[in-house]
Amino acid sequence: MTSLVLYLAPGSSSMAVHIALHEIGVPFEARPLSFERKETRTPAFLQVNPAGKVPTLLVDGRPLTEVAGCLFYLARRYPEAKLLPAGIEAEAHAVSWMSFIASTLHPARRQGLAHANEVWQIADRRLGTKEWALDDYSIVDMHLFRLFWRMARSLQPPAGSLGNLFAHHDRMMVRPAVQRTIRAEAAIGYELPP
Repeated sequence: MTSLVLYLAPGSSSMAVHIALHEIGVPFEARPLSFERKETRTPAFLQVNPAGKVPTLLVDGRPLTEVAGCLFYLARRYPEAKLLPAGIEAEAHAVSWMSFIASTLHPARRQGLAHANEVWQIADRRLGTKEWALDDYSIVDMHLFRLFWRMARSLQPPAGSLGNLFAHHDRMMVRPAVQRTIRAEAAIGYELPP
């Protein structure tokens, strides 16, 4: 049996990996870290991940970093959870979405409200009225949800905007794995700035 340890900080990017672990239903150990106490910068954690970032997923003691890498590993390692569509083109679409999320959506709020609104409009159009980002529920939805969940709370987009993303958010919020993750992380406490 594979040993899994997730270093996380509530509400941060590690939330997507936390959701995936609950979706898959395998045993794992959660090791919360505090940004306020600078626990991602301690010598002990920097030995695990020299970048000092979460998520960091230990797989049998070996560190795996970055949201997309961790999600891709979990989806491929546990195919019975059906979190990644089959076929090279479908996998390429998953990678495309995850690259867009990491390189365009994630840094957007640091580039100002106008830029953030612009790129989130692109994401809203790209998602369209589909139930999920790909044909079926996948790791892409977890990654997209986590960033939108955070953005919606911090930037508070105007009512009536980003309707496709808000509908996706609502579908995600009823999933037991999402609810379980949010309860667990809220119990630890969120430290992210507004």
